Amino acid sequence: MSGPTHIAIVDDEAPAREMVGDYLRMHGFAVTLCDGGKSLRQALEAAAPDLVVLDLNMPEEDGLSIVRDLKSRSDIPVIMLTATASPIDRVVGLELGADDYIAKPCELRELMARIRSVLRRTAVRPQAEPAAAPAAGPDTLVRFGTKWLDLDAQALRDDDDNEHPLTASEFGLLKVFAANPKRVLSRERLLELANARDAEAFDRAIDLRIMRIRRKIEPDPSKPSVIRTIRGGGYVFSPSDAKS
Repeated sequence: MSGPTHIAIVDDEAPAREMVGDYLRMHGFAVTLCDGGKSLRQALEAAAPDLVVLDLNMPEEDGLSIVRDLKSRSDIPVIMLTATASPIDRVVGLELGADDYIAKPCELRELMARIRSVLRRTAVRPQAEPAAAPAAGPDTLVRFGTKWLDLDAQALRDDDDNEHPLTASEFGLLKVFAANPKRVLSRERLLELANARDAEAFDRAIDLRIMRIRRKIEPDPSKPSVIRTIRGGGYVFSPSDAKS
C-alpha cells in the first residue's frame, strides 16, 4: 500500500518552509523540509519524494543548479518558487526540466493547486518492470525519429532498448503528437491536449520543451524533421512511413 503523497520543500528560510510544510501536512501530504541542495540530496537517499517545491534564490547553492542536478538523475517533478528571480531564470529553470513555477510569497491555496496539477500531469508512472520491449503491441509503441515511445510504460527507448530520461511534461507532449500524426497543432491546442494550462509562461515553455524533445529524438536536432515547426501555425509530428 502506498502512503500519502510525499513533498520535499527546499527553502533556506526556515519560517517559509515550515509554513508551507505545515499547510501541506494539514491537507494530507507527507512533507520533508530541506534548507538547501545538500539536505535535499540526503533526503533523496532516504526516500525519493513525489514532488519537490524548490526556492530558486538560496545563498549556498542556487535553485537552478539543484534543478539541473535533480533532473539529470531522476524525473521527480519540480515546482520552482521565485521571489527575485528574473524571467530568464524562470525560462532556464523550465528548460532544465522544472514542471512549473510560482511567485513568492505565494498564496498557499494556489501552491497546493499547482502541486496537485503537476502531480496529475506526472500521473505517477508505474514502476516499469524491465520487461522485453517486443512485448508491447504496435498500438503502444510509436516511432519518433531515432527512438520508440512506449505509451504503456511512459518511456522513451532507442533501438537497443536503452531507456532515455523523459520528464512527465515531455511525455505528455509526445503522447499528444502520437495521437495526432501529420496534424498541425498550435501551442494553444498542445497546451489543452497535454493538460498543461496552468502556468502563464507555458506558451513559450512549449517551445523549450520541444527543443529538449528534439535533442532526444531527431536524427539532426538542428534540422528537425520529426517534429517540425510550422511558421504561424505551431508544430506537426511527421512519422516516418519506413518500417525498420
